Amino acid sequence: MSSNTHSTSEENVFKIDCKDIILREYIIEDLDDLQDITWQPEIYEFLIDWNVSREQREDWIKNYEIPENKGFLNAVSKDGDIGQLRLRLGIISKESGEFIGWCCTGILDKLPPPNREIFYGISKHHTNKGYTTQAAEGLIKYLFENTNVEELIAIAQIRNVPSNKVIQKCGFEFQYNIEIESRQYNYYKLSKR
Repeated sequence: MSSNTHSTSEENVFKIDCKDIILREYIIEDLDDLQDITWQPEIYEFLIDWNVSREQREDWIKNYEIPENKGFLNAVSKDGDIGQLRLRLGIISKESGEFIGWCCTGILDKLPPPNREIFYGISKHHTNKGYTTQAAEGLIKYLFENTNVEELIAIAQIRNVPSNKVIQKCGFEFQYNIEIESRQYNYYKLSKR
């Protein structure tokens, strides 16, 4: 066996294979792409508190996001009881291998339970290709088949038409409008079938 001195942290990493994309747990090499995408106006217009300094983003990915992903995946391998844990997955283009967005799940603590949401964002250079829908559907299927999750929610600002379309394509049912931090959202639910 030959040893490979050029090792990346992408070895032994969790992935979900979708049609045109791969969902992959965050690795430290995602930092710059993640940071660049969060500063696109199309992203920070709708995702509050995501456009932070590179130092803050690096702290989050190293000390919170990557370790919590490991905790989530350990819980799945034990008994599927993921509790309050979050899973953050990068959307990777199969064509280019590039990090083009994210699709994640976590507890939306601004709402009463059940409040496990899925949320996503994609680079402006990769919109309208069906990638976000593939990512959301891949994560939903994974959660319902491998964890104790029985119900998911999703929210999108009313004026965020593309995000609302993705949520609807994934089978979420509109419940009602809510206001969070002075912004109007559509609130959706999806139950395990």
